[in-house]
Amino acid sequence: MSELAQQVGEALKAQGLMLATAESCTGGGIAQALTDISGSSAWFERGFVTYANAAKVEMLGVRQSTLDAHGAVSAATVREMVAGALAHSHAHIAVAVSGVAGPTGGTPEKPVGTVWFGWASRNSGAHARLHQLSGDRAAVRAQSVDIALQGVLDLLASRTETA
Repeated sequence: MSELAQQVGEALKAQGLMLATAESCTGGGIAQALTDISGSSAWFERGFVTYANAAKVEMLGVRQSTLDAHGAVSAATVREMVAGALAHSHAHIAVAVSGVAGPTGGTPEKPVGTVWFGWASRNSGAHARLHQLSGDRAAVRAQSVDIALQGVLDLLASRTETA
């Protein structure tokens, strides 16, 4: 995980960009991976840990109607989370994650290991991606951090390809 976080930091620094995180099931794990790197304040702006739905609404501006219609673990919610992270920060890029880490909380429609990710930049729309992860709670959370960081790298790479 630290190598991937280091790569994210180097890419953000090279482009002069700041990152914000909006996390639910990872509980701040993405922010921790990033801030484990010395000097990360040059490219990590802030993190929102919005585990409860009320926090998603209050801190990120996720609409209650979105949560009611789609649930916290959904494409619609992570899109609003990532947009909210950008709107409530000075960051240029944001990542959001919401999922069911387990061992409880799963349903037939959203079993344990269901995790939605969202990424956005100030000059591009938010996009979301679903992953079905396996393993125990720690494994689902660790995989989620890696996927989130890889998505940030991919977003940064696409920015340099189109620039």
